[in-house]
Amino acid sequence: MKVILHTDRSGQLMVYVAKKDLEEEVINQTQTNDSHIFTLANGWELSVAGLGDPIKTPQTVQAKRLN
Repeated sequence: MKVILHTDRSGQLMVYVAKKDLEEEVINQTQTNDSHIFTLANGWELSVAGLGDPIKTPQTVQAKRLN
């Protein structure tokens, strides 16, 4: 699914899923060899491959829902 990564006014990383009209705060980030795993405030875990470090925002990326 396509998601938009952006930062809010306080500098917190946020994820917006347009198809679900869902915007959630990222509460935890884990980096693996080839992807970032984002845990959202609603409990979803999303895997996003190919992000740089630091993450540039805003940007639209392809994410895979893990749970």
